[in-house]
Amino acid sequence: MKPIGYWLNRTDKALTRAMNATLTEFGLTRVDWQVLNVVRDTPGADDSAVLSALAVNADVLTLKASVDTLLTGGWATRPAPDRLALTPDGRHRLTAVTERVDAFRDRCMTGITPAEYRTAVRVLERMAGNAEDGPP
Repeated sequence: MKPIGYWLNRTDKALTRAMNATLTEFGLTRVDWQVLNVVRDTPGADDSAVLSALAVNADVLTLKASVDTLLTGGWATRPAPDRLALTPDGRHRLTAVTERVDAFRDRCMTGITPAEYRTAVRVLERMAGNAEDGPP
């Protein structure tokens, strides 16, 4: 049996590759999708909120590039300096993207029960907490 680190890395890379392929027709990446969700779910979001919320998902340069992609692609706008909001068109297009992502998630969950998923998430949360709280 391969160790959990192997499966975590392999799963993350597989999810990123497949998600990027799923989103390519929209001109988005997995990180772009994550930024869009933060902007949608955080009224008055500023750049630091996006960077903070997604620090574990990508480095600062990648996140800033993603914000730039969303701004130049018309997904988001700056209603005030350092603030982000979805444009009406971005909100509309996000609906279609969400449908595609939901189908992708359903495919990834094939053969996995909701209880198994919850157990896996809880175990990974505890493992991350143990590693973060343990000795250096």
